[in-house]
Amino acid sequence: MTDRPGRIGKALEALETHERCCRLCPRECRVDRRAGETGFCGLSAGLHVAAVLPHFGEEPPLSGTAGAGTVFFSSCNLRCVFCQNHQISHGKAGKGMSEADLARSMIRLQEAGCHNIEWVTPTPQLPAALRALRAAREAGLRLPLVYNGGGYENPEVIALLEGIVDIWLPDFKFGSDGAAFRLAGVRNYVENTRASIREMVRQAGADLEMAGENARRGVIVRHLVLPGMAGNARQVLQWIARDLPLSVPLSLMGQYTPMPAAAGLPGFGNAVSKEVYDGVIGLALEMGFEYLFVQDGDGKPLVPDFTREAPFDWEGGAGR
Repeated sequence: MTDRPGRIGKALEALETHERCCRLCPRECRVDRRAGETGFCGLSAGLHVAAVLPHFGEEPPLSGTAGAGTVFFSSCNLRCVFCQNHQISHGKAGKGMSEADLARSMIRLQEAGCHNIEWVTPTPQLPAALRALRAAREAGLRLPLVYNGGGYENPEVIALLEGIVDIWLPDFKFGSDGAAFRLAGVRNYVENTRASIREMVRQAGADLEMAGENARRGVIVRHLVLPGMAGNARQVLQWIARDLPLSVPLSLMGQYTPMPAAAGLPGFGNAVSKEVYDGVIGLALEMGFEYLFVQDGDGKPLVPDFTREAPFDWEGGAGR
């Protein structure tokens, strides 16, 4: 068993330096977050959390029967115009939280029977989150840690998390930097996402390790199928098939829902048709991917409302 508190301490030595001249993500704003300066994400060095709850809408090996113990961190280093979590990802909705409170919240999720601790968009708040994790581990937290992010990561930062993160859950949203700039406002998405996912697979392996019905180690790469962008999906799948083992689990999401910010983009005012979504699934099968998660397209709304106490009142599964 790895010495998690020890590994966390070593990672923090480097990450706290990054935070003083912020290089936590590829935007490299180089502001002193510890002195209260803010960069693109709008966050200083403290914790800002939108929700902490058992989440049942993830892939079955993560949600299981008792839910993923999910921490939704406020803000994000991307600004995807189609983001379904835009209430919290495009700003700082949520509230400040002490590291001690976050540690206690993670322990409570374990006590509630959750199968893992899942961090959603933790990158801008990583040092404080790790300090909270170290306190929780020392207090008896035993659950696997899931790192759920947009894929746009600094590969050097991902490398520092070896032995700390158990399950990586990255998005691979865009197959070209042109699409990434148009839809998320970032210019160097593809290079950093590829390198980061390679590092995740190097650390955790391509095959998902299970403990019964629940994942305990591995990588699941997500891709949201976007309207009118079947070529984008093809680019993403081609790279994964070329650069990673075909046994790496791939989660193809068909849950795109038109968001107001995307209303002016051609085609983005409509959901993805079943025909298009099934075509992407067929392409993945033709390429030889061995482990797919797909959605059943049952019409359930999948957009959370973080102004409500229960933002996922549609839960019962995302049909994966």
